[in-house]
Order: sequence, then structure tokens, then C-alpha cells
Amino acid sequence: MAKNARILVVDDDDCIRESLAMGLELEGFSVDRAASGKEAIEKSYANLYNLAIIDWRLPDMEGTKLLGKLRETKPKMVKILLTGYPSMQNAIAALNEGANAFFLKPVEFELLTEKIKRCLKEQEETLELIEYARVALELSKKTNQDEQQDQTGLVK
Repeated sequence: MAKNARILVVDDDDCIRESLAMGLELEGFSVDRAASGKEAIEKSYANLYNLAIIDWRLPDMEGTKLLGKLRETKPKMVKILLTGYPSMQNAIAALNEGANAFFLKPVEFELLTEKIKRCLKEQEETLELIEYARVALELSKKTNQDEQQDQTGLVK
């Protein structure tokens, strides 16, 4: 799990937003809160988040619309959707808009944190692979330059 992972909790219900945020902070995460889709978008532009937990129904937009906007601006951010309105149609819509997971309210906190930790571990491993590929490419370029030098030390 990323030790410095930042999470954005987006829910218009103060009790749910605060209880999720406080529980996640006790788990060692840095947590920001947003009560609307607009506030979440503004915060995502101003800050980097590894993960967002998004309520299905927000006062200014549906959670799926927020998922789509975050997918466009922050494609690598993990996005988990919470809903009190379970249906197969909602689950499909959430996944089509880029949700990494879909949980029903009331959410079982232990299952949610397990999923968060798995998603963050996968995200961290992906970023490590990207960094490894970047370093390998740099080394390859350096090796090619070295091979192009003649015996006088000049690049051909």
C-alpha cells in the first residue's frame, strides 16, 4: 500500500462523509472531503489524489458523471462508487464510466479498506513498472550513444 496515499471522499451526507474520512485517517491515509461533484472537481485540479470514493447521488450531479469527469482529468486515479440505490444497471453504468469498484451502502468498512489497499497496491506497482520502463529507455539511449562514438570519443 502506498504509505502517503491521498484519498478524496465525496458524499453530500455529512455523517457518511465524516465517518468514512475519519476511519480512513485511522488507517493511516491522508483524506480530503468534498460535499458535491463541483467541489470534488475543484479539489482534484488543486491536489493529487490516489483514490476517490464517490457517492452515487450528489446534489449537483450523479456520481457516474463525476466518474467520467475524473477519468478525463485524472485517468490513473482509482475511483470507487458507493450507492444506496443498487441495481445491475447502476453497476454497469459505474463500470462503464471508469469505476474500479462499486459498493452498496451501508458499506462494510473492512471490505472497503481491503479493496482500497488492493487498488493502491496495484496502482503503486503500475507506477513502479512505468518508472522501470523509463529508466530502461534512458539506459538504452545512453548505450546507443556510447556505441556511436568512434575511437576519438566524438559522436558520429
